[in-house]
Amino acid sequence: MTTPDHQSPASAPVVPAARDRIYRSPMGLVGGVLLLALVVWLGCDALFRGHGRVPWLALAVMILVVPLVTAFTLRPAVFANQERLRVRNPFRVILLPWGELATLRSGYSNEALATSGTKFQLWAIPVSLRARKRAANKRAKAAAQAARGGSGPFAGPRFGMFGGDASVPDVSAGRARAETDKVMDDLRDLHERHGEAEHAQGEITTRWAYEILVPALAGAVLLAILLVTG
Repeated sequence: MTTPDHQSPASAPVVPAARDRIYRSPMGLVGGVLLLALVVWLGCDALFRGHGRVPWLALAVMILVVPLVTAFTLRPAVFANQERLRVRNPFRVILLPWGELATLRSGYSNEALATSGTKFQLWAIPVSLRARKRAANKRAKAAAQAARGGSGPFAGPRFGMFGGDASVPDVSAGRARAETDKVMDDLRDLHERHGEAEHAQGEITTRWAYEILVPALAGAVLLAILLVTG
């Protein structure tokens, strides 16, 4: 009896998909939940206790406002793995393979710049100038302490968790950096390691968030009709 010299596709081992790293804004999530709770509370109160046109106006406002609050607070997220960067912004989802990414920029906002020159803002990773200022002050203090030879109230031969002299704070490892800048460093590292890989090539695709746009548009139309006919 002969045996086949090749393996059928059905019996080939399944390669698991790369696991995503997910980046979101904690303050955005907290703020979104609080805003939604306030909108629903006030809207339901007007909906069930209002008279005349008030319930209809409350319904229209809720249909308009709830998707918009969700879009700008709960929805934004960045998903990254070895193959691509997926950016979920308020009204669009951008799938950006690492091979099509030119660079990641951090200024007053964090952005992904494609090789074609197209710029995509990363809504889920907002820039905090205040956090950057605090991190810069920490680095300056650490540099001044290092220049003095580690003198200060905690100077002396100490050892860190993994050994080594811990008398001077370690800022070279990026500890004295704003959290969003650390996230951008992680994304840059993924881009550098996988940008030239075969599995990280492809085309940039974008999709509009119709699940947000359609309800918001319906609420705006209903609210406009109520205001015009009132």
